[in-house]
Amino acid sequence: MPVSKIQDTAKTKMEKTKDVLRADLMAIRAGRANPQLLDRITVDYYGTPTPLKSVANISAPEPRVLQINPWDAKMVKDISKAIMASDLGLTPSNDGKVIRLMLPELTAERRKELTKLVRKTAEESKVAIRSIRRDAVDQVKKMKKNSEITEDDQKKAEEAIQKLTDANIKDIDKITAEKEKEIMEVR
Repeated sequence: MPVSKIQDTAKTKMEKTKDVLRADLMAIRAGRANPQLLDRITVDYYGTPTPLKSVANISAPEPRVLQINPWDAKMVKDISKAIMASDLGLTPSNDGKVIRLMLPELTAERRKELTKLVRKTAEESKVAIRSIRRDAVDQVKKMKKNSEITEDDQKKAEEAIQKLTDANIKDIDKITAEKEKEIMEVR
C-alpha cells in the first residue's frame, strides 16, 4: 500500500470521527428545542426497534417545545414510553394525536454538567484520532521495515500524519468550544 493511501485512509477516518462527535454533541441539549435531540430514540414499531424520526414528524414550533406527530396514531403510547425510558429526563404530554415535550430552563449546575459531558465526549474523539495516527504510523514503520520505502520517506510520512492529527485535534477543540458556549449561553 502506498504511503499516500495510508494518509488518505487516516484522513477519512479522522473526518468520520469528527462527524460522530458533531452528531453526539447535537444530542446534548443546550436549552433550546432541537429535533436532533431525539435522534437516538428508538420505538417498538410492530416488534421492530425503529428510529423515532422514521415513525413520526418532529418539529420545534417554539424555542423550548418539541412536537412529535406520529404517522400512525396508535404509536403515541409507544413513543411516550420510549421517551420516558430514555436518558433525556423529559416527560412527554400528549392529546392522543400529538406529543409535546417541554424543555425546562437549564440551571447553572446542569449547564456545568453538560459542559463536562461535552468535554468527555471531545476527549474520547481525541483519543480516537490519536489511535488512528498510531495505526497509520505503524503501517509506515512496517513499510520501512519491509524495505518498501526509504527512511526519508518514512520521516516525511510520519510528519504529514502528525500535521493531520494536530489539525483534527484543533478542529475538535473548536467544535467543543462552540458547543460549550452554546450551553453556557443564558437566554
